[in-house]
Amino acid sequence: MKFEELTKEEFSAFAKTHPLQNFHQTTAWGDLKKRTAWESYYVGMKDKKGKLLCASLLLAKNTPIKRKMFYAPRGFLIDFEDKKLLASFTEALKMFIKEKKGFFLKIDPYLDYQERDIDGNVVKDGFNHQKAVDNLVENGYKHYGFNLYQDTLQPRWMFTTTTKNRSLDDILKEMDPKTRQVLHRNERLGMTVREIKEDELDKFKKVMEHTSNRREFIDRPFSYYKNMFEVLGKENMIKVLLAELDIPKIVSNLEDEKKAVQKEKNDRLYKKEHGINQMNEKKFAQKQKEDEEHIARLEKKIKEMESLAKKHGDVIVLGGILFLIYGKEVLSLVGGSYQEFMEYNSAYTVHYAGLKYAWENHFDRYNFYGITGDFSESNPYYGLYLFKRGFGGQVEELIGEFDLIISKPYYYLYKVAFGLYHKLKSIKAKIQKKNA
Repeated sequence: MKFEELTKEEFSAFAKTHPLQNFHQTTAWGDLKKRTAWESYYVGMKDKKGKLLCASLLLAKNTPIKRKMFYAPRGFLIDFEDKKLLASFTEALKMFIKEKKGFFLKIDPYLDYQERDIDGNVVKDGFNHQKAVDNLVENGYKHYGFNLYQDTLQPRWMFTTTTKNRSLDDILKEMDPKTRQVLHRNERLGMTVREIKEDELDKFKKVMEHTSNRREFIDRPFSYYKNMFEVLGKENMIKVLLAELDIPKIVSNLEDEKKAVQKEKNDRLYKKEHGINQMNEKKFAQKQKEDEEHIARLEKKIKEMESLAKKHGDVIVLGGILFLIYGKEVLSLVGGSYQEFMEYNSAYTVHYAGLKYAWENHFDRYNFYGITGDFSESNPYYGLYLFKRGFGGQVEELIGEFDLIISKPYYYLYKVAFGLYHKLKSIKAKIQKKNA
């Protein structure tokens, strides 16, 4: 076997067909990270006939200790249970990284650890990739363990819904009744979901800024989203959807519904007065009363919508989600919503739009992305899991994060410096937030 640096074309051809394909392991992701001071390398192992056996995008970045850290995002693209291949690739990587003045390599493979069901329980007689974990540890990779919370670079726990070989009716039937109820209500209301282009990216950025303030996390700068649009957009790997209320359209629909109910009420009265329809007094009175109450609700809703329009304009953005689209899945990366409009539960409608897109375009699954592995009601993030669970699907647990240490002195020096840096960064962010 021979270790080689690969051309972008070689890597892309291999990555697109590999079972562990993911958007992180693409040349587009490598190009994107170059815009934030990361170097990118494409490496692989070939057999004697030149056939590529495994490959990976490696990202490298200078650190304050004058050495480079390396990261294979959601990599490698390899059979982790092939002990011989993994060992050969690892030894070659050590030499390659050392030559590039690197001192460690971080990986977080896109490989499930063990099969789990919708409740997070391990599936009896389901798959298990403990062998892959053992092989990595035996080859010198330091495992960060089977963490339950989101304390690694990328989520170890995800929630997905299978869309392959299923009808949309089947997917809807599997949803929790509350989820279907919210979706139907939003549809009746007239909530719309619209894909935006780069020139409207500021609308999504405003949603994320509001959400970050509300949920107390640091949002990415506008340049982060702009770079994603510019780089990933060329490969059709990105889609941003916004949920909106088009007030004039909604009011028009409500007025039409009011007219229809009023007509039905008037027709019933006419038929009774002219003896056309034989209906007893009690039933007639009940039907008329129901229609009057229906009209009153519609008039109230019309006034609410008109009041919203006066305050916020004719079209109101409720929230949105940024999706990454690659390989076998549509993945919900980041999203948010405005606190003032939380009652509309727009996240349900935007996620359903993403799920429906995955189904319509023949992807294998829709990925709601990060959850935690603690399924107890006392978990502060339990609500996030419940929300995603409402769409039906399964919990997915990945094998976790690993470090391959090339130089122990530099590695431990970096860990101390990195911890101090993030502590100071957190304190600074809290001070800025307090003074804002």
